[in-house]
Amino acid sequence: MKSTDMARRDREIKKSRKKEEVLQKKVEQRDTLSVGEFINKLYSLFYHDEQKIYNLDSAEIKNLVAEIKDTLSEKDWDNVLRKAVRKSKVTQREEAFQKLKQYLAV
Repeated sequence: MKSTDMARRDREIKKSRKKEEVLQKKVEQRDTLSVGEFINKLYSLFYHDEQKIYNLDSAEIKNLVAEIKDTLSEKDWDNVLRKAVRKSKVTQREEAFQKLKQYLAV
């Protein structure tokens, strides 16, 4: 490998590390999660198979839904719940969505 190729690779590696550091600092400075981060976090809490989500009554999910209600605007609530349920690829999506939506009404 030529020295110019090695130097180019070093520059690319440094550039990518710098970009990661900047993104990490940006995330740390934010106070709240974004809509996409809420979707991923809610999805990660689900215990499901291809038919149904089983742990919709868990305290972690209820707390996260309450945090969604406090943090995001009302127009984003349904979006977060629907996309998290859809991401699980269960067949009983509507039942899961309605159950989660009940927690927003409380």
